Amino acid sequence: MPEKELHRYFGKEFNVFWNEPLCIHIEECLRAPGGLFIKDRLPWCKPDCVPAKQAAEIIERCPTGSLTCHAKDGTLLEQPAMENSILVSYNGPFFARGDLSIEGADETKPGVKFRAALCRCGQSKNKPFCDNSHECTHFHDYGAVGEQGPGLKKRGGPLRIKPLPGGPLAVSGNLTILSSSGRTAWEGCSAALCQCGASRKKPFCDGSHKQ
Repeated sequence: MPEKELHRYFGKEFNVFWNEPLCIHIEECLRAPGGLFIKDRLPWCKPDCVPAKQAAEIIERCPTGSLTCHAKDGTLLEQPAMENSILVSYNGPFFARGDLSIEGADETKPGVKFRAALCRCGQSKNKPFCDNSHECTHFHDYGAVGEQGPGLKKRGGPLRIKPLPGGPLAVSGNLTILSSSGRTAWEGCSAALCQCGASRKKPFCDGSHKQ
């Protein structure tokens, strides 16, 4: 990653890193009180404005993994969510959260071990991650989920996400899929999720990418 794309903000108690290419400007960070992030301020992030615990909570709101909070020794101040989930957003990406292992994600993207926005329109230039191309291409899918899945015997644990070249996202591990309304829609341990945008049974792959 070019150095200019990874921004570091140093505080007395902790540091904040911002991986700019992962950011799709949801602005969860900017809506939080306390002044950790303020738009158009230079620098826009000032770690000393809030305690470390509050900063970690704010940063964990970021659904893309572009923001991370680090102790002064470099340790990440974050633990994976107790349950793995993927939310199928309204006309937008998959929002994954949990103990994530995304194939191809390098060490410059530590936040995507916990949170990630994954392309489902097929047009991102930063696959498997979303880059907001769905807005330019007018991708339409309201995030409904029809299937229920086989269910889960336990929750949590590693969730492996493997983007298949020219194909779906192959997901394995204990997983709950949420519809865009927040409804718990599907539960299971293995799924193939459409990342080309053409499937007629979204969010699942139906082989349309082969055409």
